[in-house]
Amino acid sequence: MNRLLKTSTAVGLALTAMGSPAFADMDAARAFLDEHIGDLSVLTREEQETELQWFIDAAEPFRGMTINVVSETITTHEWEAGVLAPAFSAITGINVTHTLIAEGDVVERLQTELQTGESVFDMYINDADLIGTHWRYQQTRNLTDWMEGEGADFTNPYLDLDDFIGLDMATGPDGKLYQLPVQQFANLYWFRYDWFTDPEIQADFEAEYGYPLGVPVNWSAYEDIAEFFTGRVIDGQTVYGHMDYGRRDPSLGWRFTDAWLSMAGASDLGLPNGYPVDEWGIRVDENYRPVGSCMSRGGATNSPAAVYSIEKYVNWLNDYAPPQAAGMNFSEAGPIPAQGNIAQQIFWYTAFTADMVDEGLAVVNEDGTPKWRMAPSPHGTYWQEGMKVGYQDAGSVTLLESTPVDRAQAAWLYGQFIASKTVDLAKSHYGLTFVRDSTINHESFTERAPRLGGLIEFYRSPERDLWTDTGFNVPDYPRLAQLWWQNIGDASSGAVTAQGAMDALCDQQDAIMERLGRSGVQGEFGPQLNEHQDPEYWLEQPGAPWPKLDDEKGEPITIAYDELIQRWTE
Repeated sequence: MNRLLKTSTAVGLALTAMGSPAFADMDAARAFLDEHIGDLSVLTREEQETELQWFIDAAEPFRGMTINVVSETITTHEWEAGVLAPAFSAITGINVTHTLIAEGDVVERLQTELQTGESVFDMYINDADLIGTHWRYQQTRNLTDWMEGEGADFTNPYLDLDDFIGLDMATGPDGKLYQLPVQQFANLYWFRYDWFTDPEIQADFEAEYGYPLGVPVNWSAYEDIAEFFTGRVIDGQTVYGHMDYGRRDPSLGWRFTDAWLSMAGASDLGLPNGYPVDEWGIRVDENYRPVGSCMSRGGATNSPAAVYSIEKYVNWLNDYAPPQAAGMNFSEAGPIPAQGNIAQQIFWYTAFTADMVDEGLAVVNEDGTPKWRMAPSPHGTYWQEGMKVGYQDAGSVTLLESTPVDRAQAAWLYGQFIASKTVDLAKSHYGLTFVRDSTINHESFTERAPRLGGLIEFYRSPERDLWTDTGFNVPDYPRLAQLWWQNIGDASSGAVTAQGAMDALCDQQDAIMERLGRSGVQGEFGPQLNEHQDPEYWLEQPGAPWPKLDDEKGEPITIAYDELIQRWTE
């Protein structure tokens, strides 16, 4: 099925090269349905045509207009740009230029438009991690009011918001929806199921470590497993017990802001994000005004648990990952496990699933089933029950106030189209980044589930709701996110210690937040930093920041994969 959909992408790219057809009617819609959708829709053919007829009618005022859309380059967005954009243009007469660039560049372009007020793109597809930014600056059209106001006549009556699984992530403290998810993926643990269930390997591990080889529940067990596999020769190749990346690159920042500190146990208890201290180590008051990220202000960015999380990252990268991993970024490191010599990866995005299931790969059996599985990521020694367990990305439609109304209306039509019930099932089979319950529960994914390594079981489980994006505490995602990769890059390269990197990071975060607070640009919800105090004062208070543990290794714990799957399915 994946191969067939990739063929469809090639056809779509050809359509783009030819330019948009000069007609917009049901003939174009039917040709698109025949060519690209077929049976891969949760709607009947009649319902599909009804929905597409609505798009044709709604688009009538904008025919001939060209809109510019930007998103990061991942498999799902490639299908949108290569198949759905030219199809939408043919069906509606609205020409779409869907540009694919690196995620860091998407954030940079969005930041530029927020700062200058000059329209750069008519629609951004960017992470709902920016919810704290959008809510505070009020330069983003909140879709709740938009769908009842200027966007009312252009809001699909068949959109069915109740069918979306990630709306909470894109909803502000004011209860308004600021973005519409069009792709979503989680950060989970990846491992070679065939090796972990091999009797000889199991026996060797238990003889050496004194407990069963299984899915690691905590970092202590993960470290043991990484040590055990590194240097082991399996099927004639030398194996590594861990995979990661370390290049000074914006993607290195996401490696940590995507909940690594909370997985270590640095944040407060509370879901969907720690409160009052979140997974970035930022403390807020009762009105979600940031008051600091350094321990001296009550934050946890440079706390013992945060430093422990960086030390483990650096040690594992140096000791258990392939030597070239230290020079890789997110995109370069992602395909490496598919080459067949990686035993496990603690920080693995399900967005890579689509590229891990092709026939002929070293990690796929002859019958098409995977040799690998996914499971919940293990947690650090500081982690406690009730803390955030993992990260989930929700790439979402974002309409800025600086975009002229008519262009925003036309772009809104395209945003709804790429997440519509007509197309979402086919798109999800290609990219495997789910946003709709109806898609996740479709029988076609029941049939395909055995080939996807636990992905469908995870997304059909209520536990998926425990994986969340960056929350409200981060007041300016673009400005603060760029500090992470620069400082952690220093720790990754060995230029500074983990403590030195996190001390510098929290100082820089607090300096930016202090300037934001003084400027008043974020109004009553902007930062109002606490005065500095001896960090010991905060370490003695309940909650984060947590005092340093005498034993940061802890007792290793593993669990059988089949037991985990049973928990997900029940």
